[in-house]
Amino acid sequence: MSIAIKSAIEPIKPIIESENEPKIKPNVKVKSESAIKLIIQVPCYNEEETLPQTINDLPRHIGGIDIIEYLIINDGSKDNTVNVAKGLGVHHVVNFANNKGLARGFMAGIDAGLRLGADIIVNTDADNQYKGADIEKLVRPILDGNADIVIGERPIDETEHFSWKKKKFQRLGSWVVRVASGTTVPDAPSGFRAYSREAALQLNVVNAYTYTLETIIQSGMNRMAVTSVPIRTNPETRESRLFKSMWRYMQRSATVIIRSVVMYRPLKFFSIIGTIAMIIGAAFVTRFLVFVAMGQGDGHIQSLILAAMLIMVGVQCVIAGLHADVTAASRKILEDIQYRVRKLELDER
Repeated sequence: MSIAIKSAIEPIKPIIESENEPKIKPNVKVKSESAIKLIIQVPCYNEEETLPQTINDLPRHIGGIDIIEYLIINDGSKDNTVNVAKGLGVHHVVNFANNKGLARGFMAGIDAGLRLGADIIVNTDADNQYKGADIEKLVRPILDGNADIVIGERPIDETEHFSWKKKKFQRLGSWVVRVASGTTVPDAPSGFRAYSREAALQLNVVNAYTYTLETIIQSGMNRMAVTSVPIRTNPETRESRLFKSMWRYMQRSATVIIRSVVMYRPLKFFSIIGTIAMIIGAAFVTRFLVFVAMGQGDGHIQSLILAAMLIMVGVQCVIAGLHADVTAASRKILEDIQYRVRKLELDER
């Protein structure tokens, strides 16, 4: 991940001239060891029209924060997004030559924020969906030492541009994520969130679609302190670009959730599937034995064949879970190594 992000940041001049000797623009304060630095990152893809509203709405001062800087992730925009951002006084730009997607853009911003010395990183959307004044609500639990990750809870039921169907699906999806992650996050798809430096160091996103669901499941599995705060939203400025239809969004979100659960709890996942298959198989065996006891077993041999197949499938699922659990243990070791390497690299900088 680091190599990919470095290549994205290197062309940004004069904000970051080189990888080893970053040169800061004159309006950027030099951070002392005791200062608390907040970086607000804004993923952008062709956002020249909505970006001025978003940047102008961001806070300039927050109690307990010494330095506030803005960072945009230009995800291959074809319009004038970068020049507009610079004209608005944005401090840092991470630039992709072509579109990489929301998940990769998010992680690029996290990596850049860490390298720039952020103690807290806030992510918001470029379409001005969220009210910038509520960023203070997001960072307060982290400043108070009560949370590692804070997610903004939108007033979904009161949001006029959300259809009845979308509201119900949002609630259902958030419930599934809560069950999968063991957290109490009421609005899982919300992109308005804050991360402490320690939490950001441990983040990994492997899917190329969205970071919102996977990072919650990952944080819950890693026992991070995740909380939510109620936030406000602005009127819709444009249609969502993340999905073209509700069903497509549900399909891709379900894939992300299942993949994340399999990554972090493979033994439990496959054992549940295997146990269900073996119970159904045992039921068919019982049915066959009842017919045999009644003297009618010859006409129900199919039940015995189906039962044998289901039991075999169940056993294979459990075995697959055991293999996957060993792989998951190796992945956890690799994540720990990655965290330590990141931390050492950033401490040296």
